Amino acid sequence: MYAEADYLPLSALQHWVFCPRQCGLIHLEQVWNENRLTAEGRIIHQRVHEMSDERRSDIYIVRGLRIYSCRLGLIGQADVVEFHRAPTGISLSDAEGMWQPYPVEYKRGSPKMDACDEVQLCAQAICLEEMLGIAVPLGAFFYGRPRRRKEVVLTDELRRKTEESAHQLHEMFQRGRTPGASYEKKCRACSLYNQCLPKTTGKKKNIEHYLQMAYELPREEMIP
Repeated sequence: MYAEADYLPLSALQHWVFCPRQCGLIHLEQVWNENRLTAEGRIIHQRVHEMSDERRSDIYIVRGLRIYSCRLGLIGQADVVEFHRAPTGISLSDAEGMWQPYPVEYKRGSPKMDACDEVQLCAQAICLEEMLGIAVPLGAFFYGRPRRRKEVVLTDELRRKTEESAHQLHEMFQRGRTPGASYEKKCRACSLYNQCLPKTTGKKKNIEHYLQMAYELPREEMIP
């Protein structure tokens, strides 16, 4: 269990799983630079949070719900939590019957190759379970491309990865050091590419490789 003063943003957990260095730059060093991708994502979240709650016959939709977990030491805001009418669940103060919570996270792009989005959604479910005292076995993403939902089963394996990632995130904050760079294909689309410089601050380079990269000369033209 974490003290409230030690809670970390849910968004930091997603950043950590996507790229530990990016997470450190944003949340430890307060470095930020916006590009088209981050701007589109920010606008999508703002639009979702600004919309009013909605009630249908069998679904109650709550937007921008504040959530937290003492066990993971995380706090944040869910894009959407749907409450589906069910045979068993929790009661709502202004609605009859029983209701099952179902978190929905909005993303601007398409599903990612890694598990960063799934971990973020699972952490939201764990927060809801602590707050409401009910199991949350399912959640979903709404991706901008293609414009449809993707349901996620919150398995034991995903829950273990979420808990381990949250623990690692807290360890980074306790150390107060930004992890080193490791260049990958996904780096090219990162808004912090120029601040991170993964090709020059990552693996140790020899002088020949550095000069070749700096001057963009083919290897046979290097001075022997």
